Amino acid sequence: MVEFQASVTDLTSEEPRTGLRPLRHSKSGKSLTQSLWLNNNVLNDLKDFSHVVSLLLEHPENLAWIDLSFNDLTSIDPVLTTFFNLSVLYLHGNSIQRLGEVNKLAVLPRLRSLTLHGNPIEEEKGYRQYVLCTLPRITTFDFSGVTKADHTTAEVWKRMNIKPKKFRIKQNAL
Repeated sequence: MVEFQASVTDLTSEEPRTGLRPLRHSKSGKSLTQSLWLNNNVLNDLKDFSHVVSLLLEHPENLAWIDLSFNDLTSIDPVLTTFFNLSVLYLHGNSIQRLGEVNKLAVLPRLRSLTLHGNPIEEEKGYRQYVLCTLPRITTFDFSGVTKADHTTAEVWKRMNIKPKKFRIKQNAL
């Protein structure tokens, strides 16, 4: 019987579930994979995530897919933004409360697929439009393809709902 993981550090003592293909390992014993599936646990934070990933993976900098769906996460931990090759991020079925959490993901240049449905933020007015105008490179959102019309709608929504930041020029600077 597999126990649910409550802490990221618990992963160091667990054997990965077997998949369709056998997991390859380096000579040092670390996994040679670009994906990390931590779904269906009871994780409520990502404390020590980078450290644990570096213990488990031979090349953590190549991590492209992280599945943290169906956990108890209440926010998007900034540690996720340190994996610049991340292209797929599943966060559906968690407890993320604030739509503004999505802003953290804007620094990920390769992020193309994101899931957030099943979080409280899904109930926010303009949820889809906010995510698409914050992350314009996304091609799949909540397992649904993003169309040109979606991007257009998101841009119109942005103009109507998000006030541009005002810049003040200091008098002394002139």
